[in-house]
Amino acid sequence: MTKVEAVIQNSKVEAVKNALQEVGVEGMTVVEVRGHGRQQGHTEVYRGREYSVDLIPKTKLEVVLPDPMVEKAVQAILGAAGSGKIGDGKIFLSRVDEAIRIRNDERGEGAL
Repeated sequence: MTKVEAVIQNSKVEAVKNALQEVGVEGMTVVEVRGHGRQQGHTEVYRGREYSVDLIPKTKLEVVLPDPMVEKAVQAILGAAGSGKIGDGKIFLSRVDEAIRIRNDERGEGAL
């Protein structure tokens, strides 16, 4: 099993969610986060005062998948979230040794 974590722009959440559902991803966790990569934030003006926004709002999607589904999910995220510009986000893949469903103690891929 593999955990897919994608940090994407807030405006792309619905498109990515729909793309993942189309390739058979049934469940996911979505968290609002803040951070920055190479873009290092930006400067804005509010009521005549300039201030720095160095932690940019993003959305993090997490899903644990059986290994055969991982590449389909990655391609779905790339297609739906990518614009070719700085700030599109990142995808992280991590091995998952075990999954356990709390309700009935089911283990492994069946618990997903």
